[in-house]
Amino acid sequence: MAYPIDQKLVVGITSTALFDFSKEHQIFLEEGLEAFRAYQAEHSADIPAPGAAFPFIKRLLHLNKLFPDEAPVEVVMLSRNDPDAGRRMMAAMPHYDLDISRAFFLSGETPYPYMKAVNACLYLSTNKDEVKDAIEKGYPAGHVLPCAMRDHDFDNQLRIAFDFDGVLVDDEAESQYADGGLPLFHHYEVTNKDKPLKNGPLMPLMQRIAGIQKIERESTRRSNDPRKAMRISIVTARSAPAHERLLNTMKNLGIEADELFLAGGIEKKNILDVLKPQIFFDDQLGHLTPASESTPCVHIPFGIRNQ
Repeated sequence: MAYPIDQKLVVGITSTALFDFSKEHQIFLEEGLEAFRAYQAEHSADIPAPGAAFPFIKRLLHLNKLFPDEAPVEVVMLSRNDPDAGRRMMAAMPHYDLDISRAFFLSGETPYPYMKAVNACLYLSTNKDEVKDAIEKGYPAGHVLPCAMRDHDFDNQLRIAFDFDGVLVDDEAESQYADGGLPLFHHYEVTNKDKPLKNGPLMPLMQRIAGIQKIERESTRRSNDPRKAMRISIVTARSAPAHERLLNTMKNLGIEADELFLAGGIEKKNILDVLKPQIFFDDQLGHLTPASESTPCVHIPFGIRNQ
């Protein structure tokens, strides 16, 4: 039976997040639009190298091959490029075996409002100002940071890592920490341990992930496969006793994680270097900047941490 379209995990992504167009972007900044267009035309037959979000998108689309009856994932390119330059991006899709057939080329216009048109639960862009605007308007968006990490083709498992506060849930608890430090934060969280936190900017994505987790649990073809198609990790600066509210919130929201790291001040990069996710979402650049040396990272500019 076809998977309901309103339950599909749809990601909107810009061309610069999916492919490495850093040279082209520099031409645009230094020489202007016409020089950029001329370069794209001259190199229309050149296949662009993978960008920072490529490993995540590649493995995300691989889920459709594992679950062909449901095909629960779709990726749509939402690009500021003009249609002519878009030819180069579309030509790269079959080269990399990326099943991406839908694309919007907007000739300089802002892409993220079209998330609603495609029912996207995530928008990935390398334009930090654009992402900040999107978050402020209530769109689930993330700024993809530069990363030199390259994927390993022999390993198709999709590994996604999330921070918790300010990403999956709102920044209520982080506001307490900002007001009174760790003692007040712990007191507040223990007092409110049975009160679930409200949804954060990436909860729509997590809800779609939960749907795919359910498909895998119910799949007879994969029932004897010990290796999951997708593993979800939460890597948070929380530690005991603030873990109780986190766990109660996860249960209330139906969030299922394969790994939970209550880091309590341990550098997140140390964990991510072992975990090796294809993407990590966090609201604090202080965690993301060191981690992005070896892990594809996405900044969620939400809440008090980004004021």
